[in-house]
Amino acid sequence: MTVRERYRPRDRVRARTDYRRVQRHGVKVHTRSFIVMVHVPTVASTVPTRLGVTVTRKVGNAVQRNRIKRVVREVFRRNRDLFPPADVVFVAKRDAAAVLGYDEVLRQVKGASRALSRAGEKAAERARQRAEAETA
Repeated sequence: MTVRERYRPRDRVRARTDYRRVQRHGVKVHTRSFIVMVHVPTVASTVPTRLGVTVTRKVGNAVQRNRIKRVVREVFRRNRDLFPPADVVFVAKRDAAAVLGYDEVLRQVKGASRALSRAGEKAAERARQRAEAETA
């Protein structure tokens, strides 16, 4: 395992306020099993890519929910270059538990990679606009 493939606390969206900020200001991308929200928190040139995963009880029991979270984290850890430099939050849809394995999640992320990069650009533009509004 290379250093780049580690999944450290700084690579995670952890605070509730961060999740709320991503939900409120993020750009949404839909896949078959997830709603992916992308948010750039600042206009800094070196924004780290951070991952958050939300799986509600409507999706399945604890074993199924934890499996989904593990698989999404593993896809992120091994394929970080598919994600824009922003806070990225995956919200699992109800039917996610039945079909999700590593290959399926990877296929969905690769299929949405262009949309994710556009969402990252759009989120960065929104961050610039917010910064300009705060300084004005």
